[in-house]
Amino acid sequence: MRTVTSVNVNGLRAAAKKGFVEWLAETSADVVCLQEVRAEPQQLPEDVRQPVGWHTLHAPAAAKGRAGVSLYSRREPDRTQIGFGSAEFDTSGRYAEMDLPGLTVASLYLPSGEVGTERQDEKLRFMDEFLTYLEGLKKRAAADGREVLVCGDWNIAHQEADLKNWRANRKSSGFLPEERAWLTRVFEETGYADVVRALHPDQEGPYTWWSYRGRAFDNDSGWRIDYHVATEALAARAVKAWVERAATHDERWSDHAPVTVTYDS
Repeated sequence: MRTVTSVNVNGLRAAAKKGFVEWLAETSADVVCLQEVRAEPQQLPEDVRQPVGWHTLHAPAAAKGRAGVSLYSRREPDRTQIGFGSAEFDTSGRYAEMDLPGLTVASLYLPSGEVGTERQDEKLRFMDEFLTYLEGLKKRAAADGREVLVCGDWNIAHQEADLKNWRANRKSSGFLPEERAWLTRVFEETGYADVVRALHPDQEGPYTWWSYRGRAFDNDSGWRIDYHVATEALAARAVKAWVERAATHDERWSDHAPVTVTYDS
């Protein structure tokens, strides 16, 4: 069995002070993918930058205090990579991957976007480039006898079941028709699968992000935007998937919750 967790930490230094360190010490995961780290490696405490028993890969953003992704693996990776060959995005702290036996696993932080702004244009450019990369990654991995798992904050709710208030968000970034159609292409054209949805086909959610405003968390008024996206053979080996939702609002160490999947290896 191999267990993988993905979580947007909403600032790793802040999360470390609010419970991330304790969570990492207790998790049974073999690989942990982090997004929105928002720190240079040297700014992280030693027990977060390089915890005992873990091999880490940090990909900070060139823009200070922005984005940033990391990977933690109990096994030393055979190969690591930051970025996906994009002149625009490789220094933006949005993608990192490592090769483990039989598996390429990646941490992705797709831009969030905002309708009518340059941020949305940036998101669409990223999506266009990244889809091409996903196609090539799958082919290269298959030639090498490997599966692929891209975990992270994809910042798109794919279906109506993936956010509580979908009717009110039909014109919001993250649920736009063109964004949802792009994610459909990821799943249908490139041969990847939405692992959690495959295991929970009829469930609302399970949501992975709740706004800090109002009582969104208490009312479970959330979005499912954090995904395990896997090649189909790997997705078929997923035996259990769950969102590690905090028991109470005060026990949260991020506005996202860890998404954990166990795969039969």
